[in-house]
Amino acid sequence: MDDRNTNTVRSHKILLVNRENGAFSGVVDVLSFDVSEILLETELGMLLIKGHDLHVNRLSLEKGEIDIEGRIDSLAYSDVKSAGKQVESLFGRLFR
Repeated sequence: MDDRNTNTVRSHKILLVNRENGAFSGVVDVLSFDVSEILLETELGMLLIKGHDLHVNRLSLEKGEIDIEGRIDSLAYSDVKSAGKQVESLFGRLFR
């Protein structure tokens, strides 16, 4: 069996309970966090979590899991690849 052609992608799941507790899987990295915003890199793109009094209760990057507590107001995804192309395109136009 040839293992070179098998791309394993972890599943990405969100469990949100009463907008106060969130359990996220498929997390690759935590890029930044404070009490009002948490920026995660997930298997399916960047995820920005906004709210108030946000706290990271548990983080396991080996398992790709994070648990968050606080008032969660919004979840917004952006695609990593398309964001990189837009920045490259902007710089390309500036330096022509």
